[in-house]
Amino acid sequence: MLFGSRSKTLIGLDITTSSIKLIELIQSGRGFRVEGYAAEATPPNSINEKSIVDAEAVGEAIRRAVKRSGSKSREVAIAINGDAAITKVIQMPRNLGENEMEGQVELQADQYIPFPMEEVSFDFEIMGESANDPDMLDVLLVATRTENVDHRRAAVEAAGLTARVVDVEAFALENACALLAHQMPDGGANQQVAVVDFGASNTTFSVLQNMRIIYTRDFAFGGQQLTEEIMRTYGLSLEDAGRAKKEGGLPSNYQPEVLDPFIDDMTQQVSRSLQFFLASGGGREQPDQILVCGGCANIPGVADLISSKVGIPAEVGDPLGEMKVSSRAKAHGVRKDATALLTACGLALRSFD
Repeated sequence: MLFGSRSKTLIGLDITTSSIKLIELIQSGRGFRVEGYAAEATPPNSINEKSIVDAEAVGEAIRRAVKRSGSKSREVAIAINGDAAITKVIQMPRNLGENEMEGQVELQADQYIPFPMEEVSFDFEIMGESANDPDMLDVLLVATRTENVDHRRAAVEAAGLTARVVDVEAFALENACALLAHQMPDGGANQQVAVVDFGASNTTFSVLQNMRIIYTRDFAFGGQQLTEEIMRTYGLSLEDAGRAKKEGGLPSNYQPEVLDPFIDDMTQQVSRSLQFFLASGGGREQPDQILVCGGCANIPGVADLISSKVGIPAEVGDPLGEMKVSSRAKAHGVRKDATALLTACGLALRSFD
């Protein structure tokens, strides 16, 4: 099964081109508590175009992160990139038994997947009665080439862990949006909210209606571009440029000559994504709010600048805002990194399905 099932607390493990972030959540009253957290830089040249090419190096970084987090769990939830997944809602007769359903889904899957089925991992989830025919069910089919799963699983196993759940990043992000409801008008009910998650090299723009994603767009843009511009402008190594970006100490011309143009690019990317959303279907309306997430969201004042550019209230998204945090996770800076933890949190929440 692509998605898998779980019996214990799962570590949410987000593996990207720039960093490896893991978080462990446990239930606490009606909410959650951050039990463990750690982040490690992704080893150079170990990931190429979102594919893991050096599982041993990535596995060693995961191992270090797990050790620093103090987590005792050895089971993780990971995600493949949305570009690597094929998703399709298909219809199935509601009178099928479980085994019959699986067989019929596989038969239909062959029509939509442009690879031999022996090279594919797929899973499905029954979404409910079809709006067009009460005798049919809407079924969400998700498939990917098995090698996409195997590469990530190999890195996890190299760290001495087991990948119990393999999700898709877009689904993990949607899952995590429940943790942003405390920032939304009316808790997100009857609201249309845009969530922009700026990663290192890729950004995801999603629009939620009643807390369900109705539109998503991925595009190549992220904080790595700012790091590389710092590197070029000041003759620093990539590592030193990344450190300077986070810790400061750059020359006085940094803001006007490097940072401000990058922020302009960020606001233009959001404005363009809104235009794509509004043009994507009849009856589309401007979102009521924008939540800005990812590492770039920590740039001082960036949410206000985006708001003034697009004319929509915006604020920095904080999925940990209502959570308690263990002293160990607090010491590792989980609050400071919170806005970059949407995918990791969405994966960790699979513990509670």
